[in-house]
Amino acid sequence: MPVDEPAPAPPPPPPAAGAAGSTEATGATVLVRWRSPLRGAWLTSVLGAVLLVGLPLVIVTGLLDHVAYGPQAMPADVGWLRLPPFDWPTRPSWLFRVSQGLHVALGIALVPVILVKLWSVIPKLFAWPPVRSAAHALERISLLLLVGGILFQTVTGVLNVQYAYLFGFDFYTAHYFGAWVFTAAFVVHVALKLPRMIAVLRSRPDRAEPDELVAPRSGPATISRRGLLALTGGGSLLLAVTTVGQSLDGPWRRLAFLLPRGQQPDDGPNGFPVNRTAAAAGIRHADTGPDWRLELRDAAGRTVRLDRDQLLAMPLHTARLPIACVEGWSTLQTWTGVRLRDLAALAGVPEPTSALVRSIQRGGLFNKAILQRNQVLDGDSLLALRVNGVDLSPDHGFPARIIVPALPGVRCTKWVRAIEFQGPRR
Repeated sequence: MPVDEPAPAPPPPPPAAGAAGSTEATGATVLVRWRSPLRGAWLTSVLGAVLLVGLPLVIVTGLLDHVAYGPQAMPADVGWLRLPPFDWPTRPSWLFRVSQGLHVALGIALVPVILVKLWSVIPKLFAWPPVRSAAHALERISLLLLVGGILFQTVTGVLNVQYAYLFGFDFYTAHYFGAWVFTAAFVVHVALKLPRMIAVLRSRPDRAEPDELVAPRSGPATISRRGLLALTGGGSLLLAVTTVGQSLDGPWRRLAFLLPRGQQPDDGPNGFPVNRTAAAAGIRHADTGPDWRLELRDAAGRTVRLDRDQLLAMPLHTARLPIACVEGWSTLQTWTGVRLRDLAALAGVPEPTSALVRSIQRGGLFNKAILQRNQVLDGDSLLALRVNGVDLSPDHGFPARIIVPALPGVRCTKWVRAIEFQGPRR
């Protein structure tokens, strides 16, 4: 819809004596240094409306991804901030692929909108006096927490998907608590500002009521409001195009310039992205050679040991399933292996309530994984031995790895050495 441009305003009178460098607007002193004629309640409301749609999706998908980690969610001890527990479903199989991909791609695509929105309201951060009433104090506090929270979440989130851990703290813990601080500030701010935003959006931009965002002594415009919104939207579209490819297979993946680990390494059967290589995990050839054995255990400690040839001799199942990484990339591949429920029955636990999977990998936060009952019993949950018709490569988990529908990739343990099945208590 075309945006009506405001008619040029006549030069304002000089400030009154004693107010050099400032002027009065809605009861607050606004510095004259903010001279852009584009600022105003209408522009801020348009940008706010976009964020009002986008940010809740980022928040909800982020919390869903936290739930997807199940018992291994980090941080583990969050007190009353713990989300209500429930078994993460295995259907649809693309659930985590979509939720995490949307969380990362949308969060990055909204960066230009966030930056322009912060630019549009920056005069409010310097208005004087800082507090005029109790309601204004609540608004100011929510605004400071909102700005600080969104900058913290955005910066640390972007660094995380780039594997650039420049901060000296645990990302998962900081991002989780930061999300709650930001969400609380966001809810308060929306409650305070929503009626005003709706009223402003219903008016013409050149007829909006004056407020402290409007420059008291504006300079010449170098771009129109329409141009600024188009530039912001174009920036968001560019970031989306160069990000979303990491969550899609085919030609789109070549466009994932901003997230190179999401690109296709090569065209071979094992030529799809990998987050942690065998070398990085400290996996030695001797660990995965002919002497490798898979140990199946029950709660009583009884153990069944199988080599890879014995596993390949069992009934095999093939499923086309996505694998998705917390950094946002995902890929759809064809996996072949033994059903986990068949391994549970072989271990003497035909009705498993959970399973603890251990890796050859000695260190790391995810050298083991806890699988829920529904994840063990799903017909497509596999101890995968092959992918796309060939043996797994070392980087993809040879000699065996876990593949479970809708499970975060980091919990689909690679280089499996043991699985302990828990059954119902008697």
